[in-house]
Amino acid sequence: MRTLVVALTLCLAAAATPALAGEVALTFDDLPTMALSPNTDYAQVTTKDLLAGLKRHHFPAIGFVNEVKLEARDKPDRIALLKAWLDAGMDLGNHTYDHPHFTTDAAAEIAETQKGEMVTRALLAERRRSPHWFRHPFLETGATDAARKTFEDWLTAHGYRVAPVSMENSDWMFAMPYDQAVLKGDTAEAARIQKAYLDFTAQIVPWYIAAAQGVLGREPKFVFLLHATRLNAESLDGLAAILKANDLKPVTLARAMTDPAYAMAEDAVGANGNQWVTRWSMTLNKPMPWATLPKPPADIEAIDDQLEGAVGPPAAPAKPRA
Repeated sequence: MRTLVVALTLCLAAAATPALAGEVALTFDDLPTMALSPNTDYAQVTTKDLLAGLKRHHFPAIGFVNEVKLEARDKPDRIALLKAWLDAGMDLGNHTYDHPHFTTDAAAEIAETQKGEMVTRALLAERRRSPHWFRHPFLETGATDAARKTFEDWLTAHGYRVAPVSMENSDWMFAMPYDQAVLKGDTAEAARIQKAYLDFTAQIVPWYIAAAQGVLGREPKFVFLLHATRLNAESLDGLAAILKANDLKPVTLARAMTDPAYAMAEDAVGANGNQWVTRWSMTLNKPMPWATLPKPPADIEAIDDQLEGAVGPPAAPAKPRA
């Protein structure tokens, strides 16, 4: 009888103990900002609001820089946007200088990476830090084994680790239509796009959780790809609510990378970039639930297609714009 009571007590205690929260690292690409407007004033508002939202929710984050975006007559003002990230307690990483595709030319990719760290490395050095994280543009890790190995050997020798992506929400597709509405002063359209964005994110986040569980047999620590946009700056509260609803706690990238899944050998070599859940599925020969993949609204995708070229080369939903 006593054994039964003890067993029931342990069961009740286990039921009363909340499950451990999942973890997710928030990463923002294309710093200082990805925007339809070239004006630094617009970027300053975006950066200020984005960092304020992250700090309000006590979310750590890292921003990946394309230093080509600093090259303008107001370069000091643009560099100040990167300083603001560091002053807010966030980290900065290297996203290459000009966001190129990486196919077979490892030497060109190395040159782009070296050129893309000049300002960022100096800013971090002022704080006795150095860049540790590199994010592949378009998540393209090399079209051949030889190119990939040459480049990754160089990264390792220079103190870099690749920042993977295991969750994304096609935020880039909503961002430029949102900017267009804001710049036109069309508050109703901006609100419509923002709602569609958050509705889509509320669908895609649990999809990634389920997909990863199906591939790995457990929930990993996620690395979420986002972009430094006005839309995300003004949607932080909504994004925070979605993460909370899915029991995901934002952590540093270094913390997320302690998950052993990211140390798994994977063979996703080829011209097209893939996020890491797909890479794991290829390595483990496990299916991905593509049939249930949520799709962004067609009308917003059409608006984004019309605006393509304003902020860089195009991307497709199956291949995140990293």
